Amino acid sequence: MPQDKQPKDLFTRFVQVGRVAYIAVGPDKGHLCVIVEIIDQTRVLVDGPLSGVIRKPITIRWLHLTDFVVRISRGMRQKGVKKAWVDEKIDEKWQNTKWCKKLEAKKRKAALTDFQRFQLMIAKKQRNFIVRKEILRLKKEAAKAK
Repeated sequence: MPQDKQPKDLFTRFVQVGRVAYIAVGPDKGHLCVIVEIIDQTRVLVDGPLSGVIRKPITIRWLHLTDFVVRISRGMRQKGVKKAWVDEKIDEKWQNTKWCKKLEAKKRKAALTDFQRFQLMIAKKQRNFIVRKEILRLKKEAAKAK
């Protein structure tokens, strides 16, 4: 490991009380939650006061940690977690992330009908034709300039 890089500098998303996480697996897949308590090395107690996740233990492997941390104390009740969630404006911050936008785009694409997918394919072909034509024109102009 390089001397200038310490392990503390390499990792920024730690499993910690107050860390906001995205549930990637299980019945609550696709929801945000907050780590309220660390049970052991593999499980944490999570609560999603505004996302519909009830307080329950969940395995860490099912979670994707986000950059957001809510200032709560260990084992805080749902009322306090909800207040901290609103004060930190977690929903608003999450909606502005690239991660959320990619997930929404994936959902929109999955909801397309067969005809809409066909229209999208045709639009992409037309766009690529225009781009290819313009690149060829620019290459010819560059060759003439030499």
